[in-house]
Amino acid sequence: MWILPLVGYVGTAVSFCFLALAIASGLYYLSELVEEHTVMAKRFLSRLVYFIIATLALLCLVDGFPLSLTLLAMFSHIIYLANMRRFPYVTLSDPLFISSGVLVVANHWLWFRHVSQAHQRAYQTMASYYDGPSDLPSFSQIASFFGLCVWLVPFALFISLSAGENVLPTMGTTEIGAGTDANKSRRGQGMVKALFDNILRTAGEVGAALGYRSREDDRL
Repeated sequence: MWILPLVGYVGTAVSFCFLALAIASGLYYLSELVEEHTVMAKRFLSRLVYFIIATLALLCLVDGFPLSLTLLAMFSHIIYLANMRRFPYVTLSDPLFISSGVLVVANHWLWFRHVSQAHQRAYQTMASYYDGPSDLPSFSQIASFFGLCVWLVPFALFISLSAGENVLPTMGTTEIGAGTDANKSRRGQGMVKALFDNILRTAGEVGAALGYRSREDDRL
């Protein structure tokens, strides 16, 4: 067979593109939703951090998770919570924000190494090839742990926070007669939304440089 494998490759590529577009659209929508409901988003994220810290404590006490990695994960979530002191605005050069990025990578790598080493030890101690390793979490359990206890809070913060450079000075300078558009311009733009807007703007500039024109340009 020659054609069917090519059809499979093309279908896989198209499916990946649609999946990427769906994820990007969802992130853009969530970023706009947080901009409109900042108080509710801050309350939800704060309670989410406390819930995950409690979950990590239970995993350590009941399921025997390593104490050092559990304490590191708890400390990381406390740092994530400290980033919300000026929610939703953040300065990219803030030490707390930089520390959060470092802790996300450190937690992912250390927990992944712990899971990999546990699987290696379990398979090495098997008495027979046909025996399965005992007392090992399944892939869905591991993925759920990483998704909820390692990635969820920093991912939600990345969607929710707005870059401080986009914020105009103070609320006291707002004119009384300003409309809703002016008020929206005074709010910081979400980092995810700003990222997508910059990508679209860059793509438009590249297309214009290559001689492509949009319908709006043709109308003008």
